[in-house]
Amino acid sequence: MLAKSALPVKQLPVSPHQGFVEVLEQLYRERTLAAYQAGQAIPLPPGILLMVCRGVVQLSTIQPDGGETLLGLAGPSAPIGLPLTTINPYWANALTDVNVLPLAMAEVESSPVLMAGLGHNLVVRLQQTEAWLAIAGKRLVVDRLHQLLVFLAQELGQVETSGVRIPVRLTHHQLATAIGTTRVTVTRLLKDFKAQGWLKSSSATSSSIGNN
Repeated sequence: MLAKSALPVKQLPVSPHQGFVEVLEQLYRERTLAAYQAGQAIPLPPGILLMVCRGVVQLSTIQPDGGETLLGLAGPSAPIGLPLTTINPYWANALTDVNVLPLAMAEVESSPVLMAGLGHNLVVRLQQTEAWLAIAGKRLVVDRLHQLLVFLAQELGQVETSGVRIPVRLTHHQLATAIGTTRVTVTRLLKDFKAQGWLKSSSATSSSIGNN
């Protein structure tokens, strides 16, 4: 959890995501959402967009040396799928329990409602990607980790009286992968952040940032 001193509540944007999710569920109420449990791989069929309705999806690739690269996180109303990327290999895993709505690209392109919603949420994904790149460009590892935690709080955080809770559990290895450092360094820096009083975590709950 980020304490108020790290990220004031007033800085958190009001998210329009839930409204588009409700529109999708109303339009496709007779369809069954595909459900995945935390940790499961999410298949990405060619020509299919997956609209995330609930939960958080981790998007990744793997480098020639075998190292994993965390490309981003997709929350409610975010579109994911092979039609939106040229990266190969490219895969998605459920970071939390996830529900997605599969939609064929042809179906999306023929629906003004879907195209409007998709356009808005692609802009959001572009903004998130640029924020991710800005984090990666910071020279100091401590600044990259600090900004990543603030970014996660802004995108996924739940406002509470004592601060902002990040409702997903990222391991130290995943955080290290995201900012291009080692798990040992992340562990040390997180201890420093806790000592400074603006970060709290608990390995016992899914809402914490836990050890690998």
